[in-house]
Amino acid sequence: MQDFLSGTIKLFKYYKSLGDKTFEQITEDEKFFWQYNEQSNSIAIIVKHMHGNMLSRWTDFLTSDGEKEWRQRDAEFDNDIKSKTELLEKWDEGWACLMDALEALNPDDLNKTIYIRNMGHSVVEAITRQLAHYSSHVGQIMFLGKMIAGNNWQSLSISKGNSEKYNQEKFSQPKQKKHFTEES
Repeated sequence: MQDFLSGTIKLFKYYKSLGDKTFEQITEDEKFFWQYNEQSNSIAIIVKHMHGNMLSRWTDFLTSDGEKEWRQRDAEFDNDIKSKTELLEKWDEGWACLMDALEALNPDDLNKTIYIRNMGHSVVEAITRQLAHYSSHVGQIMFLGKMIAGNNWQSLSISKGNSEKYNQEKFSQPKQKKHFTEES
């Protein structure tokens, strides 16, 4: 269970870093607020939604329902963040809340039951649920960032046409056990 907990923390940090690296590639602040159409979310809206979800889910994680009474989920989809600075503050605050909650857990906590909208989840199920949720939104942020950056986009994974070279490098190394996020 300790491996699950430490591995999951590394994955959450990895997904945050993908968002951070996407933000670094957007050179015009107003592009954080661009929407493809009225039904689409801007990067700012996605960040605002993630912020609200993270604060709700991870505040008093083991002791209160993950859907807090004070959360205003529908308002999370209003495009009213005013600046890149405010966006980054919300981004970092949400992730800090999540990491504080995760880092306070011990392996004995993982089999406890927590509730989200009165639906019981083991702590492992709740963590996995949120990992899937946040990784999907980070993927959306990356996709929008790639559209915004256009030809200036720097790949955050193995770039097109480089799979063979990447695999040759990996297979030239001895087998080892470490988390993929620990690679240089």
